[in-house]
Amino acid sequence: MSGTLYLIPNTLGKRDEADPLADVIPAGVQQVAAGLDYLVAENAKTARAFLKKLGETTPLARPIQQIEIQELNVNTRADALAALLAPLRAGRDGGLLSEAGVPAVADPGADLVRLAHARGIRVRPLVGPSSILLAVMGSGLNGQSFAFNGYLPVDANERAQRLRELEQRSRKSSQTQVFIETPYRNGALLEAMRQHCAGTTLLSVAVDLTLPGETIVTLPLSDWRPERIALHKRPAIFSLLAL
Repeated sequence: MSGTLYLIPNTLGKRDEADPLADVIPAGVQQVAAGLDYLVAENAKTARAFLKKLGETTPLARPIQQIEIQELNVNTRADALAALLAPLRAGRDGGLLSEAGVPAVADPGADLVRLAHARGIRVRPLVGPSSILLAVMGSGLNGQSFAFNGYLPVDANERAQRLRELEQRSRKSSQTQVFIETPYRNGALLEAMRQHCAGTTLLSVAVDLTLPGETIVTLPLSDWRPERIALHKRPAIFSLLAL
């Protein structure tokens, strides 16, 4: 019988040493993660950091150096996925650990989860912080209908066109459009929205969710100024609703 693939959420950023993991990762999830000896993670180094933090409150089944960690990231070839599931097909339970937040959402782990289903491996998602859902919750925008669009184009002209398309879709369907950006380009994205979207369109920006510097601001684009919120190099979620 195959093992189970547990989808293990991670924190949304580096936490202060004094902050307990239980603030964002439930105790039951910690117990499951601590009992595994096989993990697939985007980065082995950060996976070991997660295990170290986990071990401060929940004893690990094995020392960290004895826990097998395999990497899965944007550079992983599709034909390498089957090997990552081999331990589970042999009967071991394993975990897919996100770099931040929940696995397989805006995360390269989705392909592994799909293959696990195809191979008859049980998949069990575990509760944890999702920056996308937290941002929508805190935005005050339409939470009945929203779409996550990932990253927008880097090219300025293509990005402007995409923003206009998303604004039009939002206005037509009253649907909140959610997207992200590489942290050092946050300011450029905000300026592009101010230039290419209507002033009446609502924009919510959520940064450092669940962390000490957490800030959420929702305003019409006509009222947005760069000084409203410090964006440079801070993880941010952008949510847009055209009225």
